[in-house]
Amino acid sequence: MPEVKFYHRPAVPMEMHKVKIVQRLELLPAAERLQKMKEAHYNAFLLHNKDIFMDMLTDSGVNAMSDDMQAGMLRADDAYAGSETFYRMNRKLTEIFGMEHFLPAHQGRACEHIIAVHFVKPGKTVIMNYHFTTSKAHITRLGGKVEELIKDEGLIPASDLPFKGDIDLDKVRECIAREGAENIAFLRLEAGTNLIGGQPISYQNMKEAVAIAKEHGIPTVLDASLLQDNLYFIKTREDSMKDKSIREITRMIGDLFDLIYFSGRKFGFGRGGGCMVRDEELFHNMEDYVTMFEGFLTYGGMSVKEMEALIIGFEESMDFDVISQGPQFIRHCVDELVKCGVPMITPGGGLGAHINAREVVPHIPDHEYPAGALTVAMYLCGGIRGMERGTLSEERDPDGTEHIASVEMIRLAFPRRVFTLSQTEYVIDRVKWLYDHRHLIGGLRFTHEPKTLRFFTGRLEPVSDWPEKLVEAYIADFGEDQ
Repeated sequence: MPEVKFYHRPAVPMEMHKVKIVQRLELLPAAERLQKMKEAHYNAFLLHNKDIFMDMLTDSGVNAMSDDMQAGMLRADDAYAGSETFYRMNRKLTEIFGMEHFLPAHQGRACEHIIAVHFVKPGKTVIMNYHFTTSKAHITRLGGKVEELIKDEGLIPASDLPFKGDIDLDKVRECIAREGAENIAFLRLEAGTNLIGGQPISYQNMKEAVAIAKEHGIPTVLDASLLQDNLYFIKTREDSMKDKSIREITRMIGDLFDLIYFSGRKFGFGRGGGCMVRDEELFHNMEDYVTMFEGFLTYGGMSVKEMEALIIGFEESMDFDVISQGPQFIRHCVDELVKCGVPMITPGGGLGAHINAREVVPHIPDHEYPAGALTVAMYLCGGIRGMERGTLSEERDPDGTEHIASVEMIRLAFPRRVFTLSQTEYVIDRVKWLYDHRHLIGGLRFTHEPKTLRFFTGRLEPVSDWPEKLVEAYIADFGEDQ
């Protein structure tokens, strides 16, 4: 469904489903939100969900299942070994991607672990269009290094470039020549580059990058966790693909790669993950890792009920009407905020709407985590939990200095089939208010800093009493009960 037209007003995104089950939300007063944020040590990950009005932290594992998915869970085969549910899942993935061999895992980062343990040795290089936090951590933990070779224009926050996730082919060739093909562990392309705003990669760019790698005997890997959004953008933005069905495009992508992994918490609307492997020998070389780290080969750490739901979720992900809704809601949110003057990552990508924190709060230095501070402010001024995607999500360099992120932003994720248009309008309204009061926002500093993936469990504090002043201004405009 490209877009539902309206007779008497400009078109707005339309929910292509009806609501059959509801979950109560509560909007705490601003003074209480301030107290809850203090108790969470100014880390949105440490907030309790019951204290959040709109949880836009992520789209991972929080997407709404369809009625067919929930019904499918009742037919799951609970066998420890040889579950028919696994074989149904394997057949569905083979049908969609064309790869016969499948290794189940409990989620995407488990797949990253298995892939890294198999391929990465000290001194080896992994070429990427852009990293994801866990993918990079698994590689560097094993002594490998990451080369991010996204096109330079992909890092320009505001542009009209349709595929900002494209890898720079000249940089790929140069990297291979410099490092030596034998020292490249694999080429990893991320379909929907998470850390630069869910920006897509084109099919043509994937095809050309994979061809370069294969010319040099380098294994090719696709992170398909955000593939459903990327499929939407390929069909709507890539001229050569507009007459192709989503299923045809998916199979064309599948035919390119040696290995495809995904988080079912994103792709498929459920909770799980897995690796699809083309070569039988490679499959057998990797399967021991599943039984060692995840579980038996026919459940891989997943609940079989979730696997049954995913089988249906994969099929729903081939439906253009289903996968259109997320990008359309995100585009509406981004476009409306741009009209309000809020600096956004444009064009709107997948996963969520992304606010350009560096431009919203330029007075906060990078080492005081502008995006982290803006995430705190978002919760204080609306009960909205977003996610910091910037320097706070990076890891320090070996000498202890901050590794400053290329892009400093806050992500307002849109879990699929969860939020309505009126809730989206509420988010737009509160972001606009916060932008108009941005001068009140200050920085953050660590009080407890984990060495790895610090943004998950780290504890922080404000550098001044700015949260109190921001809440005072909010209450003055909205009253004490908002």
